[in-house]
Amino acid sequence: MLNFLTLIGRVVLGFVGHIGRLVIFAGTALSHCVRPPFYPRLIASQMVDIGYYSLPVVGLTAIFSGMVLALQSYTGFARFSAESAVANVVVLSMTRELGPVLAGLMVAGRIGASMAAEIGTMRVTEQIDALTTLSTNPFKYLVVPRLIAGLTMLPLLVLVADIIGVFGGFLVGVYKIGFNPGNYINSTVDFLEPLDVISGLVKAAVFGFLIALMGCYNGYYSKGGAQGVGAATTNAVVSASILILTFNYIITELFFAT
Repeated sequence: MLNFLTLIGRVVLGFVGHIGRLVIFAGTALSHCVRPPFYPRLIASQMVDIGYYSLPVVGLTAIFSGMVLALQSYTGFARFSAESAVANVVVLSMTRELGPVLAGLMVAGRIGASMAAEIGTMRVTEQIDALTTLSTNPFKYLVVPRLIAGLTMLPLLVLVADIIGVFGGFLVGVYKIGFNPGNYINSTVDFLEPLDVISGLVKAAVFGFLIALMGCYNGYYSKGGAQGVGAATTNAVVSASILILTFNYIITELFFAT
């Protein structure tokens, strides 16, 4: 019994210590985001990597999600003679939920793993220590550009994903189900409200920050050679995905709780 309680205590203390280190890491990184010097070339490079190179996977995910959503919505609503609500459901689901969540998960799998692997490799090969020796702050050089890029580029990706997803629903609605194109577009535009888009973009900004934070954090504190870098990469993707789903509910509650 005593050994069991000791094990529980060790796990709890380890979890609390991990959370505390993450909070300190995030606070330190945020403080460096608003203090010079800045590295605009590194920030621009990370923006291209996160934004431009993630467009194909985010676009493909969005268009097929919109198409499947329209098809499934029509199948369900046809049982209640409510087929006209398909366009409303597609645009609402894409802008509020599917756009930011799916884009966040796709980017977490691609960028979060990349950040953790790159910074983790620098950690185990002592390149981060070399930066400190050369009077270059590792947070300024490695973490801040990624945080800024994630915070700014994911909302743009989600905006594109919303448009592509709604277009995918339009294709299925018009060419598969047989809706009138003008009526479908009018129904989409009339039902959409600014708050739906704004809430999705706010989610995207938070998700982008979380993805970059977890990628940098797990890579920065990785250890143990190649095996440690692999573990850091896995932890970065898993933790970012869990935080995305958790904060998705929290932000939805803040925006739409009655």
